[in-house]
Amino acid sequence: MIERMTALFTSVIVLAAACTSSPSMEKDVDTSVIDQYIEELMTKSTAEIPVWNIEKARSGTKSGWDYIDGCMIMALLEIYATSQDEKYLKFADYYEDYRIKDDGTIIGYNIEEWNLDNINGAKNLITLYELTKKEKYRKAADKVYEQIKGQPRTSEGNFWHKKIYPNQVWLDGLYMALPFYMEYEVLFNNAKNIDDIYKQLFNVYEKLRDPKTGLYYHGYDCSRTVFWADKKSGLSKNFWLRALGWYSMALLDTLNKAGDQGSDKWNRLRDIFVDLCESMLKYQDKSGMWWQVPNFPGKGKNYLETSGSAIYAYSLLKGVRTGILSDEKFREAGKKAFEGIANTYLKTEKGTLSLGGICLVAGLGPEHNKRRDGSFDYYMAEPIVQDDAKGVGPFILAYNEYRLLQ
Repeated sequence: MIERMTALFTSVIVLAAACTSSPSMEKDVDTSVIDQYIEELMTKSTAEIPVWNIEKARSGTKSGWDYIDGCMIMALLEIYATSQDEKYLKFADYYEDYRIKDDGTIIGYNIEEWNLDNINGAKNLITLYELTKKEKYRKAADKVYEQIKGQPRTSEGNFWHKKIYPNQVWLDGLYMALPFYMEYEVLFNNAKNIDDIYKQLFNVYEKLRDPKTGLYYHGYDCSRTVFWADKKSGLSKNFWLRALGWYSMALLDTLNKAGDQGSDKWNRLRDIFVDLCESMLKYQDKSGMWWQVPNFPGKGKNYLETSGSAIYAYSLLKGVRTGILSDEKFREAGKKAFEGIANTYLKTEKGTLSLGGICLVAGLGPEHNKRRDGSFDYYMAEPIVQDDAKGVGPFILAYNEYRLLQ
């Protein structure tokens, strides 16, 4: 299988780099190196064993249906959208077609988990349906939408993060579910339920935002009973960079997919996104990156983290390109962030390119895992890895925006 895929995708990837119009936006990263890196990732991967899913590799299992692979395929589809290079579409179609049956059944997907992470990959199903006209992708998206319809909710009306995390809202889950929810509503359901989407995001602004910093806590328990939650506020203890990044993408992608742009609710959501970007700029390191726990730069084992920094590079650059962010400082900050990641963590080792500085995973609980308590020391204790799609996917998304700079 690897040899077959190598034969399909070994030709050099050529990305269309836009001409710069001012010295301030002159691109400083060697984009040919990144082209080479993306090519290597595709040629070394199959639908069962993608090189970017480090969690699966460590467990010795084959890839199935998860948000990690969804992040990577989405990145390739976004490059296709702006470059029209068929290689990206062919790989994405091959990868998803492999696990979607003709009746729309998704191999490895289990609605009974009520896991928002499992919704993320469905965004790609809508894109591939529109591009390939394969009915199986639409049928599969319909099956995932059934989860949206039945997902358990908190007392405020927000989706539970997972069945095993009752009454909990995590920033991560907002990105996994709400952009898909919005896109499906607009395309296939006459936008009947978009007020629900806005309400969930407005609830997060009210409940999880810290007014002193403008940052958002990683999680919230409406029952205030789980061990990591503050008994008064229900909030977790700290801000986590990648969770903040997922939230920024939830806002940006939902705004861009909304069918009521310019409405009062859309404008309010845009203001929330702008406020978050303004707040994050205060914590941007001189390198261009952000720290794993962003409000404690240089503390203890804190480190400049790739995945969250790449997400913000993407959010800032795409926010400007799509007109949601208007101040030029956001474009400059996004450019600086992308270049900081490339200069700090994109390395060649033994002739192979690798992207480092990626937090493998971080979460809150559940009850039997008291180690995941949301403390500063906890976020420092999770493994730091190379080439995992939770970092690589956002890095490619940011690269796609970077190469379009004018």
